[in-house]
Amino acid sequence: MTGTGDHEDAATYGATAQAAIRRPGRWWGRKGTAAKVESYTRISFHLFPVAQLVTALLSLTPVPARSALPVAGALLVHVVLGLRLTGQALDWVAGRRARPRRLLFAYMACGFAGAAIAALVLVKLPDDPPATYYTACVGTYVLFLAFSCGLGVLALRTHRQSLVAVAVATFGGWLLGSALLPAPAAAALALSTLLSAGGLTLASRFSIWLLQAVYELDEARHTRARLAVAEERLRFGRDLHDVLGRNLSVIALKSELAVQLARRERPEAVEQMAEVQRIAQESQREVREVVRGYREADLYTELLGARGVLSAAGITCTVTGTPTGLPRPVQAALAWVVREAVTNVLRHSNAAHCRIALTVVPAGPRAEGRPAVAELTVENDGVPSASDGSTGGHGLAGLRERLAAEQGTLEAGPAGKSAFRLVARVPVPADEVAEAGVPGETAERARQELE
Repeated sequence: MTGTGDHEDAATYGATAQAAIRRPGRWWGRKGTAAKVESYTRISFHLFPVAQLVTALLSLTPVPARSALPVAGALLVHVVLGLRLTGQALDWVAGRRARPRRLLFAYMACGFAGAAIAALVLVKLPDDPPATYYTACVGTYVLFLAFSCGLGVLALRTHRQSLVAVAVATFGGWLLGSALLPAPAAAALALSTLLSAGGLTLASRFSIWLLQAVYELDEARHTRARLAVAEERLRFGRDLHDVLGRNLSVIALKSELAVQLARRERPEAVEQMAEVQRIAQESQREVREVVRGYREADLYTELLGARGVLSAAGITCTVTGTPTGLPRPVQAALAWVVREAVTNVLRHSNAAHCRIALTVVPAGPRAEGRPAVAELTVENDGVPSASDGSTGGHGLAGLRERLAAEQGTLEAGPAGKSAFRLVARVPVPADEVAEAGVPGETAERARQELE
């Protein structure tokens, strides 16, 4: 049984963990890791056309309005197409729609057309224009080519296609520079086009690769969760097989023997059928024990396994308290609570944090004769529409039946925004707490690992 200082530390830690779970209740906090990365990527890529628009318009400020108007019109069309292409291309990467081929072609064609318009404006500038005119037109030209490659690559399948797009943009920069500028300036223009188009293309390809990797990791996380649930079902199936396999085989053999004896009118047939009846009744009792969970479960092992399974599923799990000194029936009941609660966290939430706390609340000096209470709390986030656990499914109903056998109670329900809390309480007489020991070597090893 834990001391007063341990209870205070556990209470302080529990309050801190509970506040941490409740805090991310807003729109961003309710998203999973993959959804957050996708939202961040979408916002970043949607800012690219906006940055292109602002930069190009500021660059065109020194150019006369009559010359800058065609470039600005092409720029606006290019930006609108870029915004649409970004959303549809990311949906294609996520597997939600077909590849936007026509939109990609329109965006790339508009980008190169806008670059051609900027080049024509540069050619038709008056003699000896200010240097800012050249800078504005050349900068706008490079922006068209760079962003056409940087955003167009989102809808390209292979790296080779991306390299071809960058090569075409670089060739366009060299072509314009060689026609209108001295050789050093032409080389500088081609190099700036290569760096800007290549840099944006590389950043886009890396972002797409990262997003796909996050999708795969998230799918692996859900797969591990489903495997954990399937493993629990297999464990239950093995228990039923162990209980029924041998008994059903014996029943089949003895029934066949009784039939043969009855056909020969031997009195031993009655004895064989009586034995079949006894084995059938025993099997029925054992099956009920398995279904109702009356077999003893190891609370140490369940706590350790819960932390391992949740961590493997990408959920941060903290476990406080150890069941040292609790009677075995109490540990068995709470072990089933841990098992069912972890299964619900994996199947019915998109949790990022889970807290499991086990404490023993003493009855106090003024409550003589009243038992202490073992309290198990399991709280997790990632439940967008947490409902009242009192009307839960068969899992919570089964837990209430198991706890009722030990005069325990179960409370389950929302704990703030997007959080869910399950609290199980089982009375523990003080003398049983003091006399109970640690149940086995496996539990001792688990206790050391939990600590």
